[in-house]
Amino acid sequence: TGLFLAMHYTSDTATAFSSVAHICRDVNYGWLIRYMHANGASMFFICLFLHVGRGVYYGSYNMIETWNMGIVLLFAVMATAFMGYVLPWGQMSFWGATVITNLLSAIPYIGTTLVEWIWGGFSVDKATLTRFFAFHFILPFIITALVLVHLLFLHETGSNNPTGLNSDADKIPFHPYYTIKDLLGALMLLLALMILVLFFPDILGDPDNYTPANPLNTPPHIKPEWYFLFAYAILRSIPNKLGGVLALILSILILALMPFLHT
Repeated sequence: TGLFLAMHYTSDTATAFSSVAHICRDVNYGWLIRYMHANGASMFFICLFLHVGRGVYYGSYNMIETWNMGIVLLFAVMATAFMGYVLPWGQMSFWGATVITNLLSAIPYIGTTLVEWIWGGFSVDKATLTRFFAFHFILPFIITALVLVHLLFLHETGSNNPTGLNSDADKIPFHPYYTIKDLLGALMLLLALMILVLFFPDILGDPDNYTPANPLNTPPHIKPEWYFLFAYAILRSIPNKLGGVLALILSILILALMPFLHT
């Protein structure tokens, strides 16, 4: 879906918003591609959160290299999702970009310079949108490479299973059962996605993003997509700017402590 959206999207401030409207109105099945892309991200995050939770529950964090690689992957996916959210250039796209990039100004001494360097100017503007499109396109490929490293580390130890017993002997004779079970899971995921896309495509989005970006007007409530709410709530709950940023990062990085807290 991302590839096909990129064929019709323009990453210029003057045309970005219109190009998304054009995709939804004029491109054949463009509305379907666009909403599968947006809601597919939500489904992906559900899978990620379940995957992390499963790792915590079954003590998979004891495979330290695999676990740490997973944390790096989670950060990479969050960065990708954030930059993708900016691309339609609606109000929440613009202000989300402004708020999150501004967090870097909390870094002592180099903060302000760093923010202006990322912006490519003195505010979120043309240069910012164009580079975010470039990054949003390249990052999934970097993620794919990191997934291979994740698997490389996993294959050093092999994976665990809920019984704690070696299941190698079962893998061939039970293959049809494993396969149909995985297929059913994938089908349920696809069903959930398509119910979302075809019946409630906007339920997880922000209505403010139907208003084109306006630097002169801040939306009354700046809030992220649901999968970032935990991080944003932590950020906003700490009065100090740098403290909030650190807490935000640590809310995910704390996963790296799991192996050392294992008893």
